[in-house]
Amino acid sequence: MFDRRLLQNFDWLLLILVVLIATMGIINLYSAGFNRTPPGSTPVYLKQVYWLAVGLTLMCLTLFYDYRHLEKLAYPLYILTVILLLAVMVGGKMVSGSRRWLPLGPFSFQPAELAKISIVLVMARYFHRGLPSSPLRLKELLVPVGLVMIPVLLIVKQPDLGSGLLVLLTAMSMILFVGINWRTLLGGALSLVLLSPVIWHFLKDYQRQRVLTFLNPEHDPLGAGYHIIQSKIAVGSGQFWGKGFLHGTQSQLQFLPEQHTDFVFSVFAEEWGFIGSVFLLLLFTGPTLWALQIARDCKENFGHLLALGVSSLIFWQFFINLGMVTGLLPVVGIPLPFFSYGGSSLITTLLGMGFLLNIRMRRFLFGG
Repeated sequence: MFDRRLLQNFDWLLLILVVLIATMGIINLYSAGFNRTPPGSTPVYLKQVYWLAVGLTLMCLTLFYDYRHLEKLAYPLYILTVILLLAVMVGGKMVSGSRRWLPLGPFSFQPAELAKISIVLVMARYFHRGLPSSPLRLKELLVPVGLVMIPVLLIVKQPDLGSGLLVLLTAMSMILFVGINWRTLLGGALSLVLLSPVIWHFLKDYQRQRVLTFLNPEHDPLGAGYHIIQSKIAVGSGQFWGKGFLHGTQSQLQFLPEQHTDFVFSVFAEEWGFIGSVFLLLLFTGPTLWALQIARDCKENFGHLLALGVSSLIFWQFFINLGMVTGLLPVVGIPLPFFSYGGSSLITTLLGMGFLLNIRMRRFLFGG
């Protein structure tokens, strides 16, 4: 029998906020692809509408499934993710020198996106069953760090440094929420510094070039530095009020590369200026802070950790993407959640929102 309290506790404000951001993203994609769709092809913004419909449908379906049962699916989903990441290495589709997509008929699926959700679930599952009474020490980190590094290394091998970094940051954020002994944390930080030369050695040439370009984009303005220079010009040229919808010169004259994916915020900032950008940033802080509020209100450990993981996933995506397009961080290819074009990314993020709504709906079960 359906419990009416589920509807009474449904978080309509969070849903409206997510749909509003996604709708603004579709409008922005319309501008980013204006008059550039080849004859007979479906416009990018229209494809995003289809993906949004699929994502919202899946998000709604998750609401009928008590989130506590997701704990049982954590390890099977994790194993499936690793298998799919291995399948990408064998039979994935090669695009621009990277093997990241699995062809599924007329569509392509990016298993790295599934890894973002599966790692949140498996971390929540692991620490829920073995939540320590004191801050974690090194020996207690071996298993969770091992669980994280397997998909991270497979993703980086594709190569997809951005997604691998995002999965790692999300998992590390959850571990920090659980609590780490300060000596262990300090030792880990020092180890990372000492291992930097080794990490640098294993980076691809283009990945090294991105770091060097971040430090000095003007060194190669027509080559490696072109993306970030054009992005900064677009963001700056919007000034206070913006140039107006469909009137961004950098985007409409096609100076701005990857303007429907990684640099979609640059298109928005040029057309809507400082005022529009601040408004969008305020909207983006909403789901992150809301997720933290849901985590705080949840009286059950698995739901608490799950909400923290989703909050970290959203935060790191928009933080890194905005740092990327404004030149504050190296370009690592992380999309802006709800805003950048991409079916796998949009569906993954909406599933995360479904988890949050699910936890919020059932908080009364634990006296929340």
